Amino acid sequence: MKISNETKVGALAAVAITLLILGFNFLKGRNLFSNAHRIYAKYANVSGLGTSNPVMINGLQVGTVYDIKPLDKNVDTILVTLNLTRDINIPDNSVAAIATPLLGTPEVDLRIGNSTRLIQVGDTIQSQAALGLMDNALKTVDPVLTQVGLVLHSVDSVLNKFSDILDPRTKGNLRDMIASFSKDASALTVTLNRVNGLLDKENGSLSKTMDNLDSFTGNLAKNNDALTGTLQNLKKTTDQLADGNLGKTLEQLKTSTAQLQDILTKVNNGSGSVGALLNDKTLYNKLNSTVRSINTLVDDLKLHPKRYVNITVFGKKDRSTPLKAPLSEDSTQH
Repeated sequence: MKISNETKVGALAAVAITLLILGFNFLKGRNLFSNAHRIYAKYANVSGLGTSNPVMINGLQVGTVYDIKPLDKNVDTILVTLNLTRDINIPDNSVAAIATPLLGTPEVDLRIGNSTRLIQVGDTIQSQAALGLMDNALKTVDPVLTQVGLVLHSVDSVLNKFSDILDPRTKGNLRDMIASFSKDASALTVTLNRVNGLLDKENGSLSKTMDNLDSFTGNLAKNNDALTGTLQNLKKTTDQLADGNLGKTLEQLKTSTAQLQDILTKVNNGSGSVGALLNDKTLYNKLNSTVRSINTLVDDLKLHPKRYVNITVFGKKDRSTPLKAPLSEDSTQH
């Protein structure tokens, strides 16, 4: 069967028209082959919202605006059809608000509620009128203005209380306190100048001290070998003392000290010959008398030698009275 040219042209024109319609709807955000869910929202003012504008949830596009049309000739209410391309759960207390960015086209912002019941296909969601730029600015500024008002009120209350407190006597005290602060500031300035003088790199005491410390550490570094040798010798000496039974020697010294203490105790108590000699008064007197007699004998021998040594040729024997006491009593006194 032969197809005529007219039939071919007609079929081609139908296909072209169909593709044109599909492409136009696609560009407008309408996908005729998609199983998108549609819900509705009613507004008094759509603020320039157009078809194919995005529908957003938390910054994520979940659909587009499918259609916008008034419900009456007075255009009191405008019905907006939302085409949801994602399968999402939307609680029935959610709100569809028109957002107008500073730069960009208006969009529908779905603000998710907390209800357990979900919006079904074909339901009408709650809507919120669009806010203009001034409205958004005032909405942002209002909390700040409220806080500023509260702060100003608090400052005013503080100033009133401060004014009540500042009687003449308090003002005088405050003046004295400020004068005292001024004196303290002057003293602090003097102190800081002194500190700066101490920290002076050329003439400061601290700088000189640091130089001396640096010189001292330098000398230590130069004599490090000598110090090391000295410490080693000291260690050897202590090791030798430790190895030389120092503990045993100290114990023997302790024992000898105890014995000496015991001897001294006995001497003080009169025990033994030494103790009797030192503590017996009678023995002392006898010894003193004996020494006195010996001194008397020696003095008499010096004065009258002939009485004891009788070697005479022409003389006669000395018959004078012998001495009864030494010539000097100091020789027998102690």
